[in-house]
Amino acid sequence: MNRTIIILSLTILITGSACTNKSEAESAKQKPNIVFILADDMGFGDLACYNGDSRIPTPHIDKLAEQGIRFTNTHAPGAWCVPSRYGLLTGRYPGRLESLNTRSQSIIEPGRETLASMMKRFGYRTACVGKWHQGFKGIDWDNPENIDVLEDGPVEKGFDFFFGMHASLDIPPYFYIENDHAVQSPSLIVGDRASVDATSDVSGAFYRAGGISPDFRHEEVLDMFLGKAFGFLDRHRKTHRNEPFFLYLPLTAPHTPWLPKDEFVGKSGAGEYGDFTMQVDQLVGQVMSYLKESGQLENTIVFFSSDNGPVWFPEDQAKYDHASTGGLRGMKGDMWEGGSRIPFIVSAPSYFAPGRESDQMLCFTDMMATLADLLGEDLSEEDFDSHSFLPVLMGQDSDNPLRSEVIIEKNAILSGDWKLIDGSGQGGIAARWAPDKSYIISEDIPGELYNLKEDLWEQSNLYDENPEKADELLKKLFSIRNEN
Repeated sequence: MNRTIIILSLTILITGSACTNKSEAESAKQKPNIVFILADDMGFGDLACYNGDSRIPTPHIDKLAEQGIRFTNTHAPGAWCVPSRYGLLTGRYPGRLESLNTRSQSIIEPGRETLASMMKRFGYRTACVGKWHQGFKGIDWDNPENIDVLEDGPVEKGFDFFFGMHASLDIPPYFYIENDHAVQSPSLIVGDRASVDATSDVSGAFYRAGGISPDFRHEEVLDMFLGKAFGFLDRHRKTHRNEPFFLYLPLTAPHTPWLPKDEFVGKSGAGEYGDFTMQVDQLVGQVMSYLKESGQLENTIVFFSSDNGPVWFPEDQAKYDHASTGGLRGMKGDMWEGGSRIPFIVSAPSYFAPGRESDQMLCFTDMMATLADLLGEDLSEEDFDSHSFLPVLMGQDSDNPLRSEVIIEKNAILSGDWKLIDGSGQGGIAARWAPDKSYIISEDIPGELYNLKEDLWEQSNLYDENPEKADELLKKLFSIRNEN
């Protein structure tokens, strides 16, 4: 679809009519606010709007889907936190990186354009509130009480404001970061925590022992993030109301530790995990209520997704009769669909026709090109692995896919109906922590090949039966992965 037509269509949706001369120019300046809410380790089948048999009530996210577009073929470019978020923030495949080690550096290269720096170029005020997990310089892992200034983090990558954590809620040291410094240093020590009846050593209320700041309480983190997000929006409304905002809200839930508030305990049919997911759903509802009550919802596009699949073992599914991946094979860390196929919802009734579903193949990396397209810039010839899905949002679905391939880390490629995994799809989390090792793949296999159109559940490995297709996709994987 022609970009001029798309932008004009958006202008008409905002103003109610096509404008001319000066009024048209003024209307074209009304750029939509952008809110991206990212759940952590939420499965494709956790939301009722994706899985009618889900044991977890998610009314607020379901309403978001009703008022928007629900995508069913969206993939994270990584099956765990770090690579997935890199792809989202940079528009590039993380499989191109030599290292994903965030302990001593940012994995986002110096000078690399990010979603935040791009949105700043378009005149947006930008904020990140929540889990960063792309690395900093300045974390003294051996002596966390010395942590003060942290360099090469969100504020160097394009965010005007940051409040959050360096990584997940089970990875010490535990402390809050505001912009480029620790709010309080992690000068105290907290011990290990776990649930008595957890399925595995990395399930339930699990978190690791380590440094912790005096003001840090694991149970309060989600509320803290919500308050800081509202604080940014309040300040923006008071001092920058004529500028659009981009709020990236990467949550720490329902990643472990599963610590639902009392009002949610026992309210789902999926244990602590389900109860914690209900708390995430409430948070989404609170964000939407704030935007509506503050008069900003009509001019805001809200994205909701998860960074990868859940930590949900076969024992969990049997115990609670809840398929967190919606029946897809595998879980977080695995190259199978359960590790990287994610829920993805876009809601903006003032801009896009609501109540739709799309099976267009998308990847997190596509956010860069899509927002650029929305704002009148073409990234197709730039250094990105990004394709605009704005035509889909505008109702321009066609038989021609916007993209036909997705690379997942260094190990897997989806190409049309086919998926190739170089080696085994079994990831390290299941291999190390699965309570019952009976389903773990032990044999050394050269690869896995599936026709997802016929076998979405990845039960029939066609690698040996179709060596020509396997070789074709393997070469394509290596070629794309090794491009600069």
